Amino acid sequence: MGFEGETWYVRGAPDAGEPAAAGAEIGEISIDDADFPWLSGRFRAGPAYGAVRDLFARELALVEQDDDEHRAEWETVRREIGRRVRLVSPDGPVAEFLLHIDGDRAWFRWSEKPFGQEPAGG
Repeated sequence: MGFEGETWYVRGAPDAGEPAAAGAEIGEISIDDADFPWLSGRFRAGPAYGAVRDLFARELALVEQDDDEHRAEWETVRREIGRRVRLVSPDGPVAEFLLHIDGDRAWFRWSEKPFGQEPAGG
């Protein structure tokens, strides 16, 4: 697929309510595997990763539990990541994403439109 070899960026969200975090370099992902709809690659933490490291660790721990009991908590953490972080493709920011980070690996899926807003008829 055409994504392998690309570099995607994880940045601080401009509207996170934390002016110093806007655009901050959280990290970058060098794509080495494209298994639609997921992309994955090597994650290199940036200077601002420490501010969200625990959030991503909590999200991953909840995903691994994968049960109804933890679903609401996972949704809360996922929304907080979406509020504080932006995923930026080589073409620019994406509208919505689901991103997991585990050490030096990251995997994600993304959409040019918010999830749930599929075009009519397809």
